[in-house]
Amino acid sequence: MSSPLQRAMGDTKRALSASSSSSASLPFDDRDSNHTSEGNGDSLLADEDTDFEDSLNRNVKKRAAKRPPKTTPVAKHPKKGSRVVHRYSRKQSEPPANDLFNAVKAAKSDMQDSGDYPLIAPGPSWKKFQGSFCEFVRTLVCQCQYSLLYDGFPMDNLISLLTGLSDSQVRAFRHTSTLAAMKLMTSLVKVALQLSVHQDNNQRQYEAERNKGPGQRAPERLESLLEKRKELQEHQEEIEGMMNALFRGVFVHRYRDVLPEIRAICIEEIGCWMQSYSTSFLTDSYLKYIGWTLHDKHRDVRLKCVKALKGLYGNRDLTTRLELFTSRFKDRMVSMVMDREYDVAVEAVRLLILILKNMEGVLTDADCESVYPVVYASHRGLASAAGEFLYWKLFYPECEIRMMGGREQRQSPGTQRTFFQLLLSFFVESELHDHAAYLVDSLWDCAGARLKDWEGLTSLLLEKDQNLGDVQESTLIEILVSSARQASEGHPPVGRVTGRKGLTSKERKTQADDRVKLTEHLIPLLPQLLAKFSADAEKVTPLLQLLSCFDLHIYCTGRLEKHLELFLQQLQEVVVKHAEPAVLEAGAHALYLLCNPEFTFFSRADFARSQLVDLLTDRFQQELEELLQSSFLDEDEVYNLAATLKRLSAFYNAHDLTRWELYEPCCQLLQKAVDTGEVPHQVILPALTLVYFSILWTLTHISKSDASQKQLSSLRDRMVAFCELCQSCLSDVDTEIQEQAFVLLSDLLLIFSPQMIVGGRDFLRPLVFFPEATLQSELASFLMDHVFIQPGDLGSGDSQEDHLQIERLHQRRRLLAGFCKLLLYGVLEMDAASDVFKHYNKFYNDYGDIIKETLTRARQIDRSHCSRILLLSLKQLYTELLQEHGPQGLNELPAFIEMRDLARRFALSFGPQQLQNRDLVVMLHKEGIKFSLSELPPAGSSNQPPNLAFLELLSEFSPRLFHQDKQLLLSYLEKCLQHVSQAPGRPWGPVTTYCHSLSPVENTAETSPQVLPSSKRRRVEGPAKPNREDVSSSQEESLQLNSIPPTPPSPPQLPLWGLKEMEEEDGSELDFAQGQPVAGTERSRFLGPQYFQTPHNPSGPGLGNQLMRLSLMEEDEEEELEIQDESNEERQDTDMQASSYCSTSERGLDLLDSTELDIEDF
Repeated sequence: MSSPLQRAMGDTKRALSASSSSSASLPFDDRDSNHTSEGNGDSLLADEDTDFEDSLNRNVKKRAAKRPPKTTPVAKHPKKGSRVVHRYSRKQSEPPANDLFNAVKAAKSDMQDSGDYPLIAPGPSWKKFQGSFCEFVRTLVCQCQYSLLYDGFPMDNLISLLTGLSDSQVRAFRHTSTLAAMKLMTSLVKVALQLSVHQDNNQRQYEAERNKGPGQRAPERLESLLEKRKELQEHQEEIEGMMNALFRGVFVHRYRDVLPEIRAICIEEIGCWMQSYSTSFLTDSYLKYIGWTLHDKHRDVRLKCVKALKGLYGNRDLTTRLELFTSRFKDRMVSMVMDREYDVAVEAVRLLILILKNMEGVLTDADCESVYPVVYASHRGLASAAGEFLYWKLFYPECEIRMMGGREQRQSPGTQRTFFQLLLSFFVESELHDHAAYLVDSLWDCAGARLKDWEGLTSLLLEKDQNLGDVQESTLIEILVSSARQASEGHPPVGRVTGRKGLTSKERKTQADDRVKLTEHLIPLLPQLLAKFSADAEKVTPLLQLLSCFDLHIYCTGRLEKHLELFLQQLQEVVVKHAEPAVLEAGAHALYLLCNPEFTFFSRADFARSQLVDLLTDRFQQELEELLQSSFLDEDEVYNLAATLKRLSAFYNAHDLTRWELYEPCCQLLQKAVDTGEVPHQVILPALTLVYFSILWTLTHISKSDASQKQLSSLRDRMVAFCELCQSCLSDVDTEIQEQAFVLLSDLLLIFSPQMIVGGRDFLRPLVFFPEATLQSELASFLMDHVFIQPGDLGSGDSQEDHLQIERLHQRRRLLAGFCKLLLYGVLEMDAASDVFKHYNKFYNDYGDIIKETLTRARQIDRSHCSRILLLSLKQLYTELLQEHGPQGLNELPAFIEMRDLARRFALSFGPQQLQNRDLVVMLHKEGIKFSLSELPPAGSSNQPPNLAFLELLSEFSPRLFHQDKQLLLSYLEKCLQHVSQAPGRPWGPVTTYCHSLSPVENTAETSPQVLPSSKRRRVEGPAKPNREDVSSSQEESLQLNSIPPTPPSPPQLPLWGLKEMEEEDGSELDFAQGQPVAGTERSRFLGPQYFQTPHNPSGPGLGNQLMRLSLMEEDEEEELEIQDESNEERQDTDMQASSYCSTSERGLDLLDSTELDIEDF
């Protein structure tokens, strides 16, 4: 079966073949009027077809009447062997217009049926169609520019055809014809540009010939040049007439088309016209279209606008003509830096860079200050563009490298010093960010060579008479470390992604060279820098991190061992001097990098490590004896002991310190803390960490080799004893100790879970540990007391209190994540997840992602058990609320409304797999019904059961049920209610609500949502006018959802009391019932006319009822509006509908995110 595209092409071919065999004896005007009269008298043609035909005929007649009679130029002679085309031969070869109309109508019918056309058709055969089609138009004009282009018939008819099709309601015609018209216009602009060049050459030749002496002047030559000038002027006038017809007939109306692809085509092409033929098009009357479209709502259109302006502002010669446009639309261009689409924002910043370079003084300081914060954006492309703007605005004018002899001078130290001083002042004074690494990354692409001047950076830092403050020194060190990391590692800082998968071979070679250069320069200077800034923890930490950027083999190959000794000495002094976690972690990591057995200097680094650990261990032993023997320690002694433990803990994390046997003394210290409570909390925290690392390093040794049963038993005893200590610490007074004990305990339980024997490590089975019920209960209680608490409201985020609250939130999220991992890995009973799930809705903003992931993983493990846990969560919340407020008025409390929201979230978590979840949802309903009737009121009492309001929570899960299951649940509920005494005529509200949710009139998903509709539903018109009741009901339903109507089968005779009152209840549960697809026979049964009939107002059709069409004429005074009434129900699939659009005075500006701009602004 042929496709609609093939059928349309076949109809066009048949029309063209019929035209070649038709009679050509009629004069042009007679045949034109004859076809027009036939089109008007033909009852088979629709109004829109006659509109198109009449518009086309009028445009042809109009241009033919305005064209002056042509004479064959004298200077133009036909080539030898070429064919002379006479005026009468054109009339004989004209195709009948009616055949073309028939082909267009046939193609229109096919396009409306399929909605597919070549410009958007999928498949490899259509991928290159647009490029080939545009090339065809260009080649056509190129081949005809010396002959047929100036003949009256071909171009006039082509332009009229494209103008008429561009006004079509069929998107395929409008899109394709607009593309062809704009490409035709671009080709005509090139021809006009060539004609202007020929005119200049002709004028120059004429002046040269006329200025010759009387004896040398050739009158024939002058006459020939004059005739050539007249011919060129005629051609220029005709080309300008064609361009004017295309611009006013197509562009003026289509640049604000409803389809963004058409608007983008228009803006892209007008930018090309302005660049190539600036003398005619680079005026304010054309620039205003780009300025207005800068406010377009669609990303591609705004992007084309900015790119078009980049081509204009990039040429310094054209900027003088852009002054008025710049003053009018500069604010909009500056504001586009904050565009929500990153690619548009990037191009907007690059546009401002061109304005900054080529138009001095246009951008004010306020304009530039709106761009500066973008250098810290998370999108690296946008940040790099803003960094380039910053460089050209602040750094380049002061640090410009002068050219001498065609080559750049070497960057002088004074120039580099100026650059770094400007960089420091910008970062410090702007106060836009706290981390200079992002500023370095933003400037890396445009000023990378300056940032890699590590000699200048280190010389500034090591100067004795420097005038840098403390903040400036810290910033300069951060810039040094950031540039070194950027050069050696090649990736941006945390939070920025390049989007590139890898580096090229050239980039890898540059990176390796920079790494070697960096290492050779900084290895001798790093000990000096550490010695100078060793007292400042904020400065020494990044300096220690520099070692990770080095090529450490250079210590050996470059014979730089003496500098290694100096570095190890400075490292030991820094560790002994500081107790901050960041400094200790950086020092431990630096020593870990040096203690690699592959290096030849490993023995020296290992010896330095042993010396340092021996020193710290001896101090710890002495201070511990004093603590155990005395009952009181002063503040200095407590600080020294805590600092020593922190140092040992930091190094135990990166190095194996098992041979120093720190487990026993730390356990003694912790046991005393538990027994007496006299040990300060500053000492307990690092002691807990030391014991934890000791157990992990012991497990590492055992896992590498076959361990004896004695070793396994010893390790298990240590682990169990440590768990008991942490369990005791959970009830400590100090919050930090409680949280630290919880984190270590959760990690340790996870490590020693059944997962540790996976991968052929069955010999570790004796180490598998399951916590007792008391420990599980304490872990859950700790979670309730420390995680699910109401935090204070955050302010602007700038105050110190806000930062502290954010840090506490991160800590609570860490605690919750540890508990959820214990649930998912089977360490804790899965029923304990109810304590987490019941807070899903209340703490959604803080922990929603963690709880949702836990719920998803739990459902993957056991779907049935997970459903029971969800029900258990609702039961627990309901019971707590019932105990607090009692059964009276329970469903009106705000807490109960929150519970309904939680039940709704739980119902949504089942997803679209309705068939897979069928048994689970039915089970959930049955268990919920049992719970709601588990406690009955006293005998003889008419009060409702206390748990009966739980049925309202169950109603949130009703949309997930099949129709058959609803009937079964109604029967089940009836049987359960038979044992409950009830007052006649006084229905219980929860029962009524629940039965209403199960009634068949609910618009629920009766079939599996996996069955998707095969195509968009076309408009359905009712055959008869409905009565008043039908109209009102259809109006009600149209307010709910107009895509799929409800499915109302005849309601069965429900045996439950109170169903008659369901019609009077206001709380119908339609939250989940809307929008579910109906398939199969049930859908076809209930798609009656009453669900689609809408009342028609013939006197006042609204905006959605009318489709305005413009008959695109050449003159403004002859514009006409022809209105066609359409149904107010718009089809959602634009490929199958008549695209609605309106005139420029009514609907065009709705597409733009701005107010209407007056044309007289210019």
